[in-house]
Amino acid sequence: MNHKETVAVIGAGSWGTALALVLADNGHQVKLWLRNKEQQKEINEQRTNPKYLPGVELPESIQAFVSLEEALKGVETVIIAVPTKAVREMAKEISAITAKPLTVVHVSKGIEPDTHKRISEMIEEEIPAHLLKDLVVLSGPSHAEDVSARHPTTVTVSSKNMKAAEKIQDLFMNQHFRVYTNPDLIGVEIGGALKNIIALAAGISDGLGYGDNAKAALITRGLAEISRLGTKMGANPLTFSGLAGIGDLIVTCTSVHSRNWKAGNLLGKGHKLDEVLENMGMVVEGVRTTKAAYQLAKKYETNMPITEALYDVLFNAVSPKDAVDQLMGRLKKHEMEDLVGILSEQMEQR
Repeated sequence: MNHKETVAVIGAGSWGTALALVLADNGHQVKLWLRNKEQQKEINEQRTNPKYLPGVELPESIQAFVSLEEALKGVETVIIAVPTKAVREMAKEISAITAKPLTVVHVSKGIEPDTHKRISEMIEEEIPAHLLKDLVVLSGPSHAEDVSARHPTTVTVSSKNMKAAEKIQDLFMNQHFRVYTNPDLIGVEIGGALKNIIALAAGISDGLGYGDNAKAALITRGLAEISRLGTKMGANPLTFSGLAGIGDLIVTCTSVHSRNWKAGNLLGKGHKLDEVLENMGMVVEGVRTTKAAYQLAKKYETNMPITEALYDVLFNAVSPKDAVDQLMGRLKKHEMEDLVGILSEQMEQR
């Protein structure tokens, strides 16, 4: 381990709290920022965060703050662990308070609808360059429940500055939480965002009672869609065969901890979207990302039938069963067409 430091974690949901626990296990002091004073009191006095990680005891080295200024005081590294829709506002607030350059690590997974910005791009737009020392993304198959139970978990970090990525690798890595580096920032962000769309679709399939064959097909063809759009946006296709691609896709499509799978499952069972989102109690990133990916597919003229079908279910009131029937009735094609197309594009760019 490198030197111990004080780290700010912005966002005390399940993922932010779980990462705070990893940092605390590694001997770091953690300032966990949140807006709710009752939640702050619960963490600081009872050492628990029951709404998001029930049954998990938090060490004294994690202290909760409602003052962002206090949370940022004396720190060099900030972990942003808020939903995608809150990233811009959070980055603005950090920018208004901090007086010295920070290393910012974002751990959210999504794309902004309409602007089509990745999260790192949103942060760069809101935090001036003189206050942003480095920007790192952490992603991969990593449900908070497993991380907080110290079950073996493996993730990847990426940055335009790989020295910064290696620093964050050292900050988080321990015997339970293994961290790899990957220079493909675009691919890591795109893989983490788009897998939520396929997880929603997998949940719908399970909600309809279609079984393992259908879900395996969705995961496989979903990976093809992710790779297709990702490479058009500048990603390395090999990234999607790694932790930020197939790894994250598998866990999000199959785990009982997956919010996106749960939401899709309820949709497949006949519940309306507004009802599902209201009952979930936590953000379902795949809904907003489906809108963004649908727009990106049009922009890049990319074939994304699963994304289009899910968009129709979420925003055009198409029934889940009709959407699946529409997918199955598509014209025949060769399975390797996608791979050949991606490789051809890569060769043309060289």
